[in-house]
Amino acid sequence: MQILLVEDNPGDVRLIQEAFREVDVETTFHTVHDGGTALELLRERQRTDSTTELDIALLDLNLPRIGGFEVLEEIKNDEELTAPPVLVLTSSKADEDVAKSYELCANAYLTKPSNPDEFTKLGKAVEAFWFEEATLPPAPA
Repeated sequence: MQILLVEDNPGDVRLIQEAFREVDVETTFHTVHDGGTALELLRERQRTDSTTELDIALLDLNLPRIGGFEVLEEIKNDEELTAPPVLVLTSSKADEDVAKSYELCANAYLTKPSNPDEFTKLGKAVEAFWFEEATLPPAPA
């Protein structure tokens, strides 16, 4: 499982990575700390025809430089840019953030757990749904 993790908080990065160590699938993280770097990484992988496909992206909304909403908007509006399914993973529970994320074509909206043990449950739930249950379209050629 190849995950693009877009998260600026080092504590949350650690908790998310630890949570996915508990899942049944080997996980590799490609971690960036702001939205601009995430978009650069996606474009670079596309330009170089990377042989390693990203399976999902976990995207925080509150990021330096370019925020999560801007990342979603760029993915939605740039016909040349391909991205894996994007799961917003943020601390915001605001209805307007949820609605805006889906309007910008996020594939899921997840609220960060309030304690470390719940991160493990979240990791297992993401793995169970996105890698065992969901059928995704084939990667573009």
